[in-house]
Amino acid sequence: MVDETDKPHLEISAAASRELVDIGLAVLLDIRQPFELELEGAVDGAVPVPLFRLKQLLGREITEEEQELLDADEPDDRDFQHFIALINKYHVTQDQILLCLCNSGRRSLRAAELLRDLGYARSLSVREGFRGWQD
Repeated sequence: MVDETDKPHLEISAAASRELVDIGLAVLLDIRQPFELELEGAVDGAVPVPLFRLKQLLGREITEEEQELLDADEPDDRDFQHFIALINKYHVTQDQILLCLCNSGRRSLRAAELLRDLGYARSLSVREGFRGWQD
């Protein structure tokens, strides 16, 4: 059994996230689905990378429900290369922290874990999600 206290701290408050983005130390990856962006609005300057698409690009299993929301074909090598180039642009080249944002903070936690699994150690989840970001 895994002890949750052994897990690296993956969350950061919306206020601290905003400050890091404002001073150029972090980039905001908005992992909400396109329909959520349309309904609730996008965050200025955020890079849209929907979680389910992210999982798909990384070759991770997605549920039937996630596939239905994606309504997309299987990603090809160019999609994966584009994603890695995008993430490397911010995390490696510009030395920025990757901040994952969803609606409430649950999906973004999974996205931060996925990115850390790929070796992007400075990946965090915005704890309060889009709701907290708006406050």
